[in-house]
Amino acid sequence: MKLNISCPATGCQKAIAIDDDKKLSIFYGRRMGQEVDGDILGDEFKGYVFKIAGGNDKDGFSMKQGVLVQGRVRLLMKAGHKCYRPRRAGEKKRKSVRGCIVGADLSVIALSISKIGEQQIAGLTDVKQPKRLGPKRATRIRKLFALTKDDDVRRFVIRRKIEKEGKPVRYKAPKIQRLVTDARLRRKRVYKAGKKARWEKTRAAVADYQKVLEEFRKKKAAQHKEEVAAKKEQAHAAHVKKEEKNTPTLPAGKKADTKAAPVKAGAKDTKAAAPTKTAAKDTKAAPTKAAAPTKDTKAAPAKDTKAAATQPAKTQAATKGKK
Repeated sequence: MKLNISCPATGCQKAIAIDDDKKLSIFYGRRMGQEVDGDILGDEFKGYVFKIAGGNDKDGFSMKQGVLVQGRVRLLMKAGHKCYRPRRAGEKKRKSVRGCIVGADLSVIALSISKIGEQQIAGLTDVKQPKRLGPKRATRIRKLFALTKDDDVRRFVIRRKIEKEGKPVRYKAPKIQRLVTDARLRRKRVYKAGKKARWEKTRAAVADYQKVLEEFRKKKAAQHKEEVAAKKEQAHAAHVKKEEKNTPTLPAGKKADTKAAPVKAGAKDTKAAAPTKTAAKDTKAAPTKAAAPTKDTKAAPAKDTKAAATQPAKTQAATKGKK
């Protein structure tokens, strides 16, 4: 089995082949991310602390963090998952991966030095490789070179030297991200002014709309008031016409009695208190028709009384003759 050891402090890495299972037994059963002391690997690794970063099995399948299995499994993966690169948008695929628990079936174990020991390891800790690529973000460049906000970050960008046969030497530098320049400040001011102008325009448009809406409401209210007044006038005219139709018409040559009967104080119905001439005529005619039978009733008892008065006279005369 091979141990691929890397040193983040120097940027170097080195592969060591170990066939002794006794030395490798300290890694068996451990998981990715755990730390192991390197004393058992030999005197040259005394005081070193290694961190298990990953590995590959004998068939080339890499270890995946979070899969708590010592063997190999098949997982359905999509974009964003480790150990898988989608070829199409929205693609999902079932892939074989190795669990995160170290076993004897691994061919390579990746280790990272967390703590450097007493002795230097040749080709690993005694040599320092310069960084091929420097930081790209402005804040990280300031952190690397301990700069302040007043310093120009563009002067401290790490550049790469590119040499090719038959071509002049040139240098290549990354584009600084989140760099605040005068142009950026000018664009920010323009953006802010445009935003404020849009806000003021919207506010003015809302005020104009409210004004138009208020005028429309007033116009609607006046129109509604006119319609209600016209409907009331029509209803009043129809009522007057109906009353004129119901009142009786006088015969030709007669004038209506304009004198009204005196109205008592507190009387509610003035029409009932002031009867018309036609109503008076009707009231007079009614008792005359009903008086006819009263004459007959008076005549009948009158005859009977006369006969009753003559009968005692005759009886008196008859009694006198007999005597």
